[in-house]
Order: sequence, then C-alpha cells, then structure tokens
Amino acid sequence: MNDPVHRFLTSAPRQESGAQEPKAPAHRMQPPGVQIALTQMAGGMLFVRGGTDDEGEHSLAEAQEAVAKEFHTPAKEREQLLPSGRQGTFYSRVGWAKAYLQKAGLIESTGWGRFRVTSRGKDVLRTRPSRIDLKTLSQFSGFKALGNPGGDAGSTAPAPAESARTPEELLEDSYQALRRRLADDLLEQIKRCSPRFFEKLVVDLLLKMGYGGSRKDAGELVGPSGDEGIDGLIKEDRLGLDVVYIQAKRWADKVGRPVVQAFAGSLEGKRARKGVLITTSEFSSDASDYVKQIEKKIVLIDGETLSGLMIDNDVGVLTSETYALKRMDADYFTEDQ
Repeated sequence: MNDPVHRFLTSAPRQESGAQEPKAPAHRMQPPGVQIALTQMAGGMLFVRGGTDDEGEHSLAEAQEAVAKEFHTPAKEREQLLPSGRQGTFYSRVGWAKAYLQKAGLIESTGWGRFRVTSRGKDVLRTRPSRIDLKTLSQFSGFKALGNPGGDAGSTAPAPAESARTPEELLEDSYQALRRRLADDLLEQIKRCSPRFFEKLVVDLLLKMGYGGSRKDAGELVGPSGDEGIDGLIKEDRLGLDVVYIQAKRWADKVGRPVVQAFAGSLEGKRARKGVLITTSEFSSDASDYVKQIEKKIVLIDGETLSGLMIDNDVGVLTSETYALKRMDADYFTEDQ
C-alpha cells in the first residue's frame, strides 16, 4: 500500500533506510515496534482491513496479521507479553483498536471476533484523512461512552505517561474502560442468544443476587415465553414469604410505557405486588415515570444495568486477572518506646 495515509505507523518518526534504530532500555515494558498510539493503530486497522468498496467480513486474526504486516512488526515483538504474562501486547492493542472503531460505528460486529466496515467507516475513508485519532473518533457519540486510557471518554487527553494525574486515577480509569468494554461484549452476546436462554439468564442473575436460594427451590421459568406476560418467578427470600415476577425483553428498541403497563396488568392477574422488567435495550422516560406513579413495585433494569449486575455477580463472566493494590502498613514500623 503506497498511499501516504497508510504510513502513520508509529507515534515516533520512522527510521530512515539504513539508519540504526536506537536500543531500547533494558527495563522497557513494551517492545519499540508496538509503541503505536492505540488510536493510530485503530486508524491503521481500518485502512488495512477496509476500503470504500469492501463488503467482506473479516476476523480479528486477519486484522492482527494485516496490521502486523502494515506496521512491519517483527515476530519477536509480536510475542512480547503484557506484564501479567497472560496476553500479548500487540494482540491486546489490536483488540482495543477493534473496540474503538466499533464504538465509533466505523466497523460493526458480525459474530464473535468478526467484523466488517460500515457505511460510516467507508465515508471516513473517502475523506482520506491523514490519521484517525481520538479527536477523529470523538465526533461519534458511541465512542465517547467507551473511554480511553489516560483520558476521559472521548477526550483528547495525553497518554498515561504524559498525564498529570496520579497512578491510582489512571488505574481506575483503565479498570472502568475494561469494564465498559466487557459490558458491551456481554450485551452483544446476549442479543444473539434465544429468548428462552435470556429468560433463564435473568433467573440465574437474580438467584446470584441472593433471591430465594437455589434454582430448584426459588426460581423457575413460567410456561412458554411470554405466558400471560410473565416469563419467570422467584421467591424474594428463602422462606418464600413473597414472590417476584419477572419479564425479560431481548429487544433492540426502547421499551415504552404500554409494555410496562401490560406487565403491571399481568401482575394484577397473579395478585402479585412486585415485579422486575428487564431489557437489553432502554426504557423510555414515560415508562420510567409510570412505575413511580403506581402502587405496585416494579423495578426496571435496562441493558447497561443488566450487564453491570452480571459483572458484579459473576454471571456469564470469568476473572482473568486480579491485582492487589497495597500500601505501607505504618503500624508495623511503630517501635515500642
């Protein structure tokens, strides 16, 4: 690819042909060839894998190979691991590049680890930008919700090494960005599952949150999906002194007041006082206002809240790494007088 736009390869100037690249310090955590600004790599991946006439589907593995080739990343540097030793630095960054482009709407997921360039992505390519950076991506509302290392969501703040913020603040930012990405992945996966599986997931989540005890004793699905407007029920406590009815909506569009009102009517038919209505999308403002006005207690859980509860209660997720943040124990160093 000879177009100059493909040569915004690294955050530092490329060495001239024949010039000797300076040796990296022995303590360097990341290999020089992977010192590519994350959003520069995102832009590079879009150019490498897509084009204005590209209608094909691509895998993340293809993108990794293409980006490595475009950026002339040696195999040795591609094998460099993150400090945890569990994941490659290069592959982690390509994965984040995909997440950034997807949140900006320049590519779209077509399956686990697969994507294609969207019409918006093609429009961006047609402008032939010299680079795609945080400023470019932040013009798209979806990108602002993801956040970025070393800066607020959608901002053009400096990289972590240049940031004036404390390491604790940067660590928290990174954790929140990883959590938001996981939440997006969970919702994407849930939307591919069958309605029946989604209803089961909801019961599993409420059981993990402490309602009723075991599935055998406390939670169950009710008949076929949508039976009388009720998808499941769960005991509020181990003794079964009260029952909470559940309805799960695996929808893409907003859930409006008529749906919530119908669910309230279903509770009336069961002589029930409490219900939980869960969706993978959002609730309209009039739906939220409606539940505040009625006598029955109905809790609305939207997609963002649902994925957060799944993460907090270890439903559909695994812990990949644990970091213990320690401080000095001043009491230990107190000497007896």
